[in-house]
Amino acid sequence: MPPVRVEVQEYRSTVVPGLDVATARTLGLTGAVTATRDLDGGLRLTASSRVGVVRAGDVELVVRPKVGVARLLWLLGYARDPAGWRDDDITLDPSADLTTGLAVAFAHRAERALAGGVLRGYRAVDEASPVLRGRLREADQIRARLAVAVPLEIRHDDYTADIDDNRILATATRRLLRLPGVPAPTRAALHRIRTRLADVTPLTAGTPALATPVTRLTRRYQPALRLARLVLVHRGIDMPPAAAPGTLAATGFLFELNTVFEAWLTTTLRAALERRGGTVDGQRTVQLDEAGRLPARPDITWWDANRCLAVVDAKYKATATVPVQDLYQMIAYCTALGLTDGHLVYAAATPTTHVLRHSGIHIHTHAVDLGQPPAALLTQIDALATAIATSTRSITATGGVQKKISSEHLIH
Repeated sequence: MPPVRVEVQEYRSTVVPGLDVATARTLGLTGAVTATRDLDGGLRLTASSRVGVVRAGDVELVVRPKVGVARLLWLLGYARDPAGWRDDDITLDPSADLTTGLAVAFAHRAERALAGGVLRGYRAVDEASPVLRGRLREADQIRARLAVAVPLEIRHDDYTADIDDNRILATATRRLLRLPGVPAPTRAALHRIRTRLADVTPLTAGTPALATPVTRLTRRYQPALRLARLVLVHRGIDMPPAAAPGTLAATGFLFELNTVFEAWLTTTLRAALERRGGTVDGQRTVQLDEAGRLPARPDITWWDANRCLAVVDAKYKATATVPVQDLYQMIAYCTALGLTDGHLVYAAATPTTHVLRHSGIHIHTHAVDLGQPPAALLTQIDALATAIATSTRSITATGGVQKKISSEHLIH
């Protein structure tokens, strides 16, 4: 019997008739939603900033991003590889959920990559052998087989398909095959890919997707590898039954939109600001107090050597008014960094400037419309970088305000 499909948009809620407590509790434990009871006794599922697909019991929950799956995949990919990522020829059904979109895109690119044959390369292999191949690992031979002639502890180069590029593709394929909601044609394509890579050792659980060099031979693999790394770096759910009292088994795949937005904004702002000079850091630790006991990590800071030029915090959440805790956080950053201007960037907000009494601190809120096409989004980021560059002021030791560095001076 097919699962009951429940759909909800990020930060929205829905009441699911007939939903049992165990399933609701399980869905809540995955982090996809919170489950509460309505006044009439029904169970309400409320989504937050995590989107994707989760299966628990006979319920398949789809949490959709407001920006659409194709745009979210672009944000994810561009954040990791702005030079290599493009909005290319994969056409996604507008009704596709994130798991479907990711699986379809990966399967298409992986089959295209493997159409030219499975890559092979040289890989160092350590093994015990009755004959000498390659070189003898003398220390291991003495430690393991002192006074024993054979077998020999050797290291040799093996020409094999079991190389890191294939291991990344194989691991991503296996993860996608475990997910709910993958359509039958795509699942069949993933099985074909797994068969092609049957001799490849998957990465062990928890191993990060390895960095692999781009060469003339591996260039055809790169589109598939970029998507494979997205699959491996984000949160897969494989929860056993009774992980907590009264819960069921659950599988799925979730993306945290706050993390996605911050990573994308950091990548795009780094490029836009560094064209004007200086360097941009993400999550750089700064100290709020003189003794160094109160560390803080702003999302984005812009530096000219050891001088901070600007501080930016990414806030994915849509808001009509700026939450006061966001303002307090930015006041702390500006004070610690000696800046009079701080920047809060939201995925949806009304741009405004708050001027703090007595301190001289200006907190600017900016909005980025993620619904725009990629080229228009990058134009928005360039305009944001210009606004940040024109407000680079600092508080002097005497309490006055000085222009730290003009945007004209920063442009080389």
